Amino acid sequence: MELKEKLLSSFMAFEERVDVHSELHDVRTSAIKNFEIKGFPTKKEEAWKYTSLNAILKNDFTVFPKKDSAIEFNQVKKYFIHEIDTYKVVFIDGIFSSHLSSTTHDGIDVCLMSSALTKPKYKMVIDNYFNKIASKDDSLTTLNTAFSLEGAYINIPKSKVADKPIEIMYFSTGNEAALMVQPRNLVIVGENSHVQIIERHQSLSENPVLTNSVTEIFAQKRAIVDYYKIQNDDLEANLIDNTYVSQQKESHVSVHTFSFGGNLTRNNLNFYHFGERLTSTLNGITIIGEKQHVDHYTLVNHAQPNCESFQDYKGIFSDRSTGVFNGKVYVEKEAQKTNAFQKSNNIVLSDKASINAKPQLEIFADDVKCSHGCTVGQLDETALFYMQQRGIPKKEAKALLMYAFSNAVIENIKIPELKKRITTIIANKLGVKLGFDL
Repeated sequence: MELKEKLLSSFMAFEERVDVHSELHDVRTSAIKNFEIKGFPTKKEEAWKYTSLNAILKNDFTVFPKKDSAIEFNQVKKYFIHEIDTYKVVFIDGIFSSHLSSTTHDGIDVCLMSSALTKPKYKMVIDNYFNKIASKDDSLTTLNTAFSLEGAYINIPKSKVADKPIEIMYFSTGNEAALMVQPRNLVIVGENSHVQIIERHQSLSENPVLTNSVTEIFAQKRAIVDYYKIQNDDLEANLIDNTYVSQQKESHVSVHTFSFGGNLTRNNLNFYHFGERLTSTLNGITIIGEKQHVDHYTLVNHAQPNCESFQDYKGIFSDRSTGVFNGKVYVEKEAQKTNAFQKSNNIVLSDKASINAKPQLEIFADDVKCSHGCTVGQLDETALFYMQQRGIPKKEAKALLMYAFSNAVIENIKIPELKKRITTIIANKLGVKLGFDL
């Protein structure tokens, strides 16, 4: 049975399990109908022109894991930022792990989507925020909505600062021959509040995994959100990450994406502006090799005046790897005094590696400052020769040049311990050992 048919046939059983009489029944039913009509995206669609899911969809994925999956902290300790104290929301094969998690309801809510979707005390919040910014047309987003049940629920009330970062961790054990999981995250950051979030999806075996994740982020007036995505998974892991951001007046939201591992990674990142004088920051570093594929698809919708957005994506591609950057800035007629900056710089280290870049600006306002740019090239041979002349071996010289190339994005990391972790991962990817391997 093809995966699409398996998902459609499983939907009724899923709804009965989560309560067919739930108020979300109509939302889920509408979503699964959309997926039934559209199916999985293909390369015939402009947005997926350079990314094919065909090879992945041939796997016989288990939609709901049948086996009990338990892992101990020592097995996964290295994946956490254990140098600092954090709140932790941990899932194993899509199921919440209470003994690995550290949640809270003390002043802020760091807990589970399953609780938020089913308990009466969360009803008002769910009615106001759940599925309000996520696309109703994108087939993979609506597929996630149809099966939405588990994930992280984070609610930072007005004028609160989360006292420590929050880690959202999804582990796949490999107990199933092939597994598909669909986590759903909801993040609400109140007026004048601040939170730092780190998200990671990690396979613990070589069995194929397909993760179709959706995250909705709501930043109220003057809220500050720093969101970090670490993508350094096994070569049989596939991740489709759909993130939707709603920003109100004078808010600051930054999403930093670090793509180093996995077989296929697709990041759909969408920012929507609903207030003036706000700032959106989208940063990314991609370093891949072998036959890995990473696709960044970004949208910033400037709908209000006096707002800023900054996109800076760096890519390093070796072996037969392929990269895609499709970034779009849309400036509506009302969005005067917009300042939008978009940049994609890429280094190709092999004749068989490739990068497809398509930066786009659509501007309907006449008083704006907008720019975009894209570069694709190789390492500077003059700089490489200069470093070798001063006694630096060629391998280390190449690594230093590539690290310097990535450094502008690294400097934007605001959690020192995370910056150290990312620096070490990059150094190891480039062949320079600074510490532990991840």
